[in-house]
Amino acid sequence: MKIAFIGLGTMGVGMSLNILKAGHEVSVHNRTREKEKAVAKEGARRAVSPREAAEGAEIMVTMVSDTPDVEEVVLGTDGIIHGAPRGAIVIDMSTISPAATRKMAQALGQKGIKMLDAPVSGGPEGANNGTLAIMVGGDSDDFAKALPILEIMGKTVTHVGPIGAGQITKAINQIIISGTYLSVAEGLTLGMKAGLDMEKVIAAINGGAASSWVLHNRGINVVNNDYPLGFRVKLHHKDLGIALQTARELEVTLPVTAFVEQIENGLIASGYGDDDVSAIGRAIRKQSGLD
Repeated sequence: MKIAFIGLGTMGVGMSLNILKAGHEVSVHNRTREKEKAVAKEGARRAVSPREAAEGAEIMVTMVSDTPDVEEVVLGTDGIIHGAPRGAIVIDMSTISPAATRKMAQALGQKGIKMLDAPVSGGPEGANNGTLAIMVGGDSDDFAKALPILEIMGKTVTHVGPIGAGQITKAINQIIISGTYLSVAEGLTLGMKAGLDMEKVIAAINGGAASSWVLHNRGINVVNNDYPLGFRVKLHHKDLGIALQTARELEVTLPVTAFVEQIENGLIASGYGDDDVSAIGRAIRKQSGLD
């Protein structure tokens, strides 16, 4: 199958490489062209624009940072819409506005191009290992056609509803995980203030009801006060903005999410926007007198 992959950041490189390794013909494009080289070395064709990447492709995957970036890649002057053949499917795996997703799908539909919104969870580890959780919105027939490609990138691939439903599901994911990061930071800070052996504490509670991906994979970051990049604070902050906007539209109250957004505001203002999102622990540690 001919696949175009646009967006080779922290997640996109691993995802596109997995599609290549599965034997598909892949064209790639990234705004910073240098990042295309790693995938091109494995056999991908480099394209000068999203439009060129989309020419002749059956499926186009986009994985970029924010709503305006997706709109430019899909609908811009050199966007996918000008190169994709009728009947092709755009799979946007970015995390963006549900409302903007629906508008893009409508514009693509006028050209006979289909769209699925398929945001992911699982971080760079999941992207590299092909074990992402993928939540997909769109037409069921389009989902069925795209499923073999999605299953290369994800361990769990779920069709959750019509176009835009994937983005709302991802917003739910980010709402829940934001509270988890905060509670892990609070709990581990309490243990550190009490002088406990925190590796033993993490091992103990990971065996019970408090176990979580965040605790297992990122808890030690809080203990060490070191936050190597997995998923940037500033990108998580962007995701919470989408979640809060969606909540306002639906008249839903999200007090914990709003609080975490404010913590992240402070981290970004202090120059920690490129830290892993577990740097929420940095704020709790400081407020608790550890640092």
